[in-house]
Amino acid sequence: MKKNTLSITIILSVIIVISSAIICFNLYTNWSSKTVEQDSNVASLTNTTDQKDLQSIIHEAQKNVVQISVETASSEKTGSGFLYNSNGDIITNAHVIEDAESITVTMSNAETYKAAIVKMGDKKDIAVIRVPQLINQTPVDIASSEKLGIGDEIIAVGSPLGFQNSVSIGIISGIDRSFEIDTFSYDNVYQISANITHGNSGGPLINRSTGEVVGINSAGIDESEIAFSIPIGNVIEDVTEWSRSVSDEELIYPVASYNINSDPTQMQEDADYLISYFFESIKIHDYINAYTLLGSSLQTETGYTDFRKSYIYHISLEVSESKTTYLEDDNQVEIITDVEVVHVDSENEPETRTYTFTVGYENDQLKIIELNKEEVSD
Repeated sequence: MKKNTLSITIILSVIIVISSAIICFNLYTNWSSKTVEQDSNVASLTNTTDQKDLQSIIHEAQKNVVQISVETASSEKTGSGFLYNSNGDIITNAHVIEDAESITVTMSNAETYKAAIVKMGDKKDIAVIRVPQLINQTPVDIASSEKLGIGDEIIAVGSPLGFQNSVSIGIISGIDRSFEIDTFSYDNVYQISANITHGNSGGPLINRSTGEVVGINSAGIDESEIAFSIPIGNVIEDVTEWSRSVSDEELIYPVASYNINSDPTQMQEDADYLISYFFESIKIHDYINAYTLLGSSLQTETGYTDFRKSYIYHISLEVSESKTTYLEDDNQVEIITDVEVVHVDSENEPETRTYTFTVGYENDQLKIIELNKEEVSD
């Protein structure tokens, strides 16, 4: 009897152990499969929220953000604007071009043009000016139907205090703000934390996530991080209608008295900016844009393919030192720049190269007339 009882006990124990093992195995299998599924979902979510590269967004925007120089009967002022269609039309603020006797537009590549007024608002602080030479140039990307919310990241591009294509980064800090300044009404505008000061007015507000223009930077409070931008969706219908209603033959140019070749100091500043933009284009691998900055003789000497080959194998490029000299006899500017280059074959060891640029006017546009570079020996 005792033997039977012992056998039954042993058999039951074995059954319990085997059953427990099967249950534990099933639980472990289910838990493992759920964990893999969750990880997969997280990875998928992360991929969908990737933002565009900040440097690329800024570089692409800067191509079509312009500095606007305005002469009135009593003063000179500076503002900003951006090319928004392929007809050469530029959006800016009405207060930037108000009472203008001359309007000059300077592009990111230092090319300078006279602009005509298409139309400007009476109550809305918006205006459209046109540069026929910019017809068929690719404009900025407009997000006319997008409405940003508090906390969304933005980029403001403009020419504060005359420093062209400066960038401020911030967030939408308020929405649906309404107020008046002088004769203009600002209704349901964005409040932003990006710094806006004199010269920023008319520049674009850009969505950090998409690179699209979502507003027109219009006003700021001095010595604060409070500024305001008109949502592009509030005015896009107006500016589109204005552009369609005025042909090139009907354009009226303000009386021009400004001579773009007359100021050596300004020419040096523009030349410095041109060379800075040249190197920025190389760094972002925009070789076409850099090539367009060369004068016609340089482009004849060096085709685009050879030009591209001379830079395409650079891993990094940093300007370390620069000297600018105005050449009065030739009305040109010489810029000598030391550049640290890491080449793909250099095992990450930087090489110092000295670039000597001669910048001058060609068909009333600043261009790189001469370019020489040499390696600096240790």
